[in-house]
Amino acid sequence: MLRQRLTAEMKEAMKAGDKAKLATVRLIQAALKDKDIEARGLGKEPLADEEIFALLQKMIKQRNESAGVYEQGGRPELAEAERGEAAIIAQFLPQQMDEDETRAAIQAAIAETGAASPKDMGKVIAALKGAYAGRMDFGKASALVKSMLA
Repeated sequence: MLRQRLTAEMKEAMKAGDKAKLATVRLIQAALKDKDIEARGLGKEPLADEEIFALLQKMIKQRNESAGVYEQGGRPELAEAERGEAAIIAQFLPQQMDEDETRAAIQAAIAETGAASPKDMGKVIAALKGAYAGRMDFGKASALVKSMLA
């Protein structure tokens, strides 16, 4: 379903003459194709939507890190371009969970997995990734899990 949306958005960007969106959607599709080829080489199916969401989150993280580097290097125009790409990529992700929802999901995952100490953090994160891929920022969630299990 997400693949079809990407194709439709690309056509729409072409018709509208939106070069930034068109280039970003093409970047997403190229990264997706690379991952599909990699999966095929391993004998796996093409990526499911949850795996695509993870890929998109990784792309956003890369863009935000690059923007920070460009700003430190005195290149605000390149930082702005990276942030623009990140904003376009974020449009393809489902609504992100707020902090209260994230805390509730973590508490439920802790109860579900029976986690009792920081050693069980991996089990909790794995359960969260399975249930909330694309909707949760796992960098922040990891810190919350660690504090809740401490």
